[in-house]
Amino acid sequence: MGNNDTIATLRELPAKQRMDLILADPEAKSLARSLPEQELYWLIKEIGETDAMGLWELASPEQRTFILDMELWDKWNFTADKSYEWLGHLLEAGEEVVAEQLPHLDLELLLLMLEKEISVGGGIGELLPDEERTADWDHTFDNLYFITFKNDKHARAVGSFLDIVYRTNHELYLGIMEGVKSEVEDELEELAFRFRSGRLADLGFPEPEEAQSLYARIDPASFVLEGGKELFPAAVHRHLPARPGAAESLLGRLLARPGAEEINQELSYLVNSALVVDGTALHDREAMLAIFERVHGYLNIALEFLARNDEEKAAAILAGERLKRLFRLGFSIVMDLAKQARDLTSDDYATGKALRALTATPPRYYRAFDPDGVDGFREFREMADVERVREFLDRV
Repeated sequence: MGNNDTIATLRELPAKQRMDLILADPEAKSLARSLPEQELYWLIKEIGETDAMGLWELASPEQRTFILDMELWDKWNFTADKSYEWLGHLLEAGEEVVAEQLPHLDLELLLLMLEKEISVGGGIGELLPDEERTADWDHTFDNLYFITFKNDKHARAVGSFLDIVYRTNHELYLGIMEGVKSEVEDELEELAFRFRSGRLADLGFPEPEEAQSLYARIDPASFVLEGGKELFPAAVHRHLPARPGAAESLLGRLLARPGAEEINQELSYLVNSALVVDGTALHDREAMLAIFERVHGYLNIALEFLARNDEEKAAAILAGERLKRLFRLGFSIVMDLAKQARDLTSDDYATGKALRALTATPPRYYRAFDPDGVDGFREFREMADVERVREFLDRV
């Protein structure tokens, strides 16, 4: 059985079982590296970073770079604490993995990580000023550059990392030493973010400005199908995590039909857009799963709104209409409820809680409206949710 067939079989299993079978496979490294970057990342997040370190060690440099692009940024901002956490994971994987990864790490990213951790003096062909010559430096690898560690908490990990860089990639070592001495943080962050955005764009993640247009509202009453969508063969199969009950929805049944791979490719881009807008969902598993549920729910609401119970009509709409327009329609239907809720108040506990859920960003569905009457919240999933909430608002 080839890797693609094996992966297709594994996708039907729970995440932990999937990982265990990959790790036990005689071709574990080849199997892990054949997973799309995003799918491996979701698998690691579902299991938990600490328990999934075996997958991290087997990953390709490109897969690890994607994971770092997801983990080390909070929207537009670099998060230093996460970078030291993942530096630790990289060192745990061993020197061979670190050396393999080094050519795939942007110098600007490394400088962002290290400039707060080390001070550097000296340099090739330089005469040390008196204050540098007499300074009490912590370490030197070559008697040319001298290092002082600024943060005892990270000193050991940073020192171990620089030691591997010095021994295995001397050109990068020189770049780090000179860079820490001279670079400006704001410029580094801007450059590192630009390189990261370019990589993510190649994998189907839009720029934040483009992604934000996903939430532009439209008038459901005047919505007209445009059609004319061109579907292109999927270059890489994107496997999206399933949410409970999704397969039974109108959208879920359509996506399960043969030949839906191209639709899934478009759906993946839509999910990526929503993840980019949210920002934190890129590296928070629970927020990520909420995004999947929201995208599926809004699309399903739009299809039910347009086709009612006519599955073939819904299939034609799904094949011909851009998913972004359908998402905006579903979103706008839910936002109409939120707009109505903003004008209402109540001293009743349950009523007040339902109204607060509707006026949240994004609006949430109060689960007390479900048959099981749970006191909690979830994403909107279907037109029946919309109709129950509309009836509730009319009563209030």
